[in-house]
Amino acid sequence: MFHNLVVKMKSIIQHCNNEIHHSLISYLCPEFLKSNFDMENRICKLFGIKYPIISGGMVWCSGWRLASAVSNNGGLGLIGTGSMHPDVLREHIQKTKLATSNPFGVNVPLFYPELDTIMNIIVEEKVPVVFTSAGSPKKYTQWLKERGIIVAHVIASSAFALKCEEAGVDAIVAEGFEAGGHNGKEETTTMTLIPAVRRVTSLPLLAAGGIGTGEAILAAMALGADGVQIGSRFAISEESSAHPDFKKMVTGLAEGDTKLALKKIGAVRLIKNEFFQEVNKLELEGATPDSLRVLLGRGRAKLGMFEGDLEKGELEIGQVASIINEVLPVETIMANLIQEYQQAKTRMNTREFDF
Repeated sequence: MFHNLVVKMKSIIQHCNNEIHHSLISYLCPEFLKSNFDMENRICKLFGIKYPIISGGMVWCSGWRLASAVSNNGGLGLIGTGSMHPDVLREHIQKTKLATSNPFGVNVPLFYPELDTIMNIIVEEKVPVVFTSAGSPKKYTQWLKERGIIVAHVIASSAFALKCEEAGVDAIVAEGFEAGGHNGKEETTTMTLIPAVRRVTSLPLLAAGGIGTGEAILAAMALGADGVQIGSRFAISEESSAHPDFKKMVTGLAEGDTKLALKKIGAVRLIKNEFFQEVNKLELEGATPDSLRVLLGRGRAKLGMFEGDLEKGELEIGQVASIINEVLPVETIMANLIQEYQQAKTRMNTREFDF
């Protein structure tokens, strides 16, 4: 009945412009904008969530507050283990379980130490979903799946997508180099990467990198993704554990204020602050990996993103930061994403293309 009503409405106002068309649907049937994604969406079915939206497991941002807020609002929230010792991770998992009854997950970068301890904690605490990244998907995929855990792996090329299939992962995250934080050296954009990965795999596919609006979600799906992983937009939420000064700084960034750096020791997208300028100078001079490691030292990301040193710290954020203008609660971010997605879908359904 609801579907027939929408069809009739669209037929009646088919000659209206897009703005009037959308306004009428919003007024006459507001639930249209709140409606769920396709109930057959593979990401929703796989993870048991309402919307195919995952919050990335980001260092110094993705603690239990952010993860549980995203899960409570219909997405899949991830805890980021990259900035947590094992005992801290256990605490965050336990607090997430108290804060939400919905599915959530943990992101595990595979080049970090104490991996066996971290994986055992995940199993002991009965975490339902694990996203692995920055390493071989073969390392833990089968071990986790044997213990009833759903596994996704983050990649930056179609070649690694094939390795994911061989490893038996349940889903793939294809991340373009627009993304913040650690990144692929190939500098392949999300617009190029998603169709390339879709050509070589039929697995459920999440697009990541440069996605911060509902329009971008629709675009990712048009390219072949089943859903999205969003980092920067959630990093600059009220529930993110990042320092308030870092969040404020990000809301003032313009296009071109971030750049990929440190490729010789692990490519990462950074804000162009004083630390970045030091890195850039060394790289232009042909610095060795060892000299870059000396400059990086230990705790740079914590210094910048968590403690708020905006000049000496390592500040990781994606290109999409240039269109993030305010710090919002997750509930509002999720509502905006869904509304923007539905509005964009409505515009596309009513637009005529003349080729």
